[in-house]
Amino acid sequence: MNELFPIFCGLLLGSGLGALRPGIRLPIGAALSVIIGVLATALAGEFEVSWGFVLIDIPEVALAAFIGLTAVRQLRPKPQSDRGGI
Repeated sequence: MNELFPIFCGLLLGSGLGALRPGIRLPIGAALSVIIGVLATALAGEFEVSWGFVLIDIPEVALAAFIGLTAVRQLRPKPQSDRGGI
């Protein structure tokens, strides 16, 4: 149950990254993945056991963001050219 927050936030992050220029997607996505991963560890209370859980939550957010970005790019309708032909 504690892992739903980083996955959900990662999917939202990835879907929002599609609106950014390609050159800044990676730095912004990486920075926000770290911030959200640390926040997820803190909110779940996992830091009381070990801060090592951050090393699980950060990649989890990053992977979910990648999946969210890929899904948005695949589901976006392709522009159709109207060449006035046949």
